[in-house]
Amino acid sequence: MAIPPVSMGPSALGQSGPGSMAPWCSVSSGPTRYVLGMQELFRGHSKTREFPAHSAKVHSVAWSCDGRRLASGSFDKTASVFLLEKDRLVKENNYRGHGDSVDQLCWHPSNPDLFVTASGDKTIRIWDVRTTKCIATVNTKGENINICWSPDGQTIAVGNKDDVVTFIDAKTHRSKAEEQFKFEVNEISWNNDNNMFFLTNGNGCINILSYPELKPVQSINAHPSNCICIKFDPMGKYFATGSADALVSLWDVDELVCVRCFSRLDWPVRTLSFSHDGKMLASASEDHFIDIAEVETGNAFTILTRLLCYSSLAMRTPRVFSSLFLTTLPVL
Repeated sequence: MAIPPVSMGPSALGQSGPGSMAPWCSVSSGPTRYVLGMQELFRGHSKTREFPAHSAKVHSVAWSCDGRRLASGSFDKTASVFLLEKDRLVKENNYRGHGDSVDQLCWHPSNPDLFVTASGDKTIRIWDVRTTKCIATVNTKGENINICWSPDGQTIAVGNKDDVVTFIDAKTHRSKAEEQFKFEVNEISWNNDNNMFFLTNGNGCINILSYPELKPVQSINAHPSNCICIKFDPMGKYFATGSADALVSLWDVDELVCVRCFSRLDWPVRTLSFSHDGKMLASASEDHFIDIAEVETGNAFTILTRLLCYSSLAMRTPRVFSSLFLTTLPVL
């Protein structure tokens, strides 16, 4: 599906309109009172704890919508769920059934008991933490690598290694639509209003489709290299993308204008997470740290160190973060 690109993002200095930068890499002249307060909180409560989760590397982590449970998916073909109790995670259960690596998972947007896993075994599985059993297995055409649940809870989208995205009815567990793309699809997401579908691709672009029609709306040249990940803030004001150019760009949802960039990382940005109130943005790469920034100014709260590597990051509130291996959990 070829979508004609529009004006550039961070590389189009001085332009205005959809897909432009206004202005590029803008940050405030100094830290706000909110930033100073949070910096002090981070400095005073920078404890770390290790929580063994899997027998092999973890590919994905995600918090339930109520923030009480953290799920992880692993190369060991399993998913795990932890329950947050005060300042510690307690392992609740392991979920087995996949025949290959669990590459990504996500929770139902409003039901804290349901989550779905995508695997290289050409299936997705829906799990209910109340029964600890798989309540549905859906066969797909390829090895699945990314998955998301629509904000209205009615549809699950799953992408595979052949750049095919399949839309599955969450109630009947049947395929509703299927799209083959002619570019490398990296990550997929609905907007918060559930009427647009976003894809990041290997050409540095953000492709936007109408939903449910799945008609091309726009293609934004967001980065000069591979656009890897995308995340929408809970307030619906911004979305962020991470790229192989080590930049995180922040975009206005309504105007599709890049309002600022975060450039403190040195390696490709693999994962992003907003805080529950949309005030903070965490980004992680192949660097051994996480950058945490104030969304409205770009100022850094802190950089969390001693982490090994990342392919997934989850931020529950300004108080709790989790790493790839679930081995480092600063408690603030």
